[in-house]
Amino acid sequence: MFLEYSVVNALLLTVSGYLLGSLSAAIITCKVLSLPDPRSTGSNNPGATNVLRLGGKKAAAITLLGDMSKGLIAVLLARLVTEDSVLIYLAGLGAFLGHLFPVFFHFKGGKGVATALGVLMGTSWIVGLLAIATWLAIALTFRISSLAALITFTVTPFYLWMTTANDDFVVGSIIISMLLFWRHKANIRNLLQGTESKIGR
Repeated sequence: MFLEYSVVNALLLTVSGYLLGSLSAAIITCKVLSLPDPRSTGSNNPGATNVLRLGGKKAAAITLLGDMSKGLIAVLLARLVTEDSVLIYLAGLGAFLGHLFPVFFHFKGGKGVATALGVLMGTSWIVGLLAIATWLAIALTFRISSLAALITFTVTPFYLWMTTANDDFVVGSIIISMLLFWRHKANIRNLLQGTESKIGR
């Protein structure tokens, strides 16, 4: 039976997504592979780009897929129990917030790019692929992960607006993009100063 929108159901799906998002792929991968803690080494960010610096491409790929999967799974599970777009979005937002502030790792999480991409894939696979293609194009051109993320999540609300009639998902993507920009405030400052690190360095 599909869930209808209610405060209780909204909390249930948001919290479920949050707990899933709190499983930090970067921290877990580094522990399993006996790599340094990404929260206190390199850029001090538990994300795929920092894991690439610490452990190479294999560890980074595992981290990237793990973090993307959290957002994707949260949205797909929500779709199994509800058709309400707000509830579906809240499950994805919960996973995104869990990645940023993981309850299992002292609330010190990553910046949410991969998890947000996973949410997009679950929301609209077309938009998800467009976002991934945008990120790759910018990252391969400029070799700066943060710049690729900021540009990608500037345009994703427009991608959703052009490809879907669902205003809830468009508004949701704007909220996630704003949170992602806030999480990247130090990177934005470094970009403006010309001191932002490049991928692999």
